[in-house]
Amino acid sequence: MKKLISCEFNMDTACVELRYTDGMMISIDCTEVEYEVAHTVEHRVALDYLIYNAPLEYAELVLTGDIDNYYKSMDYSSF
Repeated sequence: MKKLISCEFNMDTACVELRYTDGMMISIDCTEVEYEVAHTVEHRVALDYLIYNAPLEYAELVLTGDIDNYYKSMDYSSF
C-alpha cells in the first residue's frame, strides 16, 4: 500500500472505502461490522457517528480490531 488519498462512507454500498495512491482500495462493510461487534443500541450509535463524521477513525478501529477499547472509552450520556 502506498499513501492514503481518500477515506469516505459510500451510502450506496454501506461501506467505508479507503483508496491509496497505488490503486488499492479497501472496502469495509459497515453492516457486517455492526452485526459482529455492536451488541447494544449505544454501540450502534457510536459506530454510526464515526461512520458519518470520522470515517478514517472508524476504519482504523475496524482494521486494528480496537473497537472494544473504543466502547470502553465512550461517554454514552451524550447520545
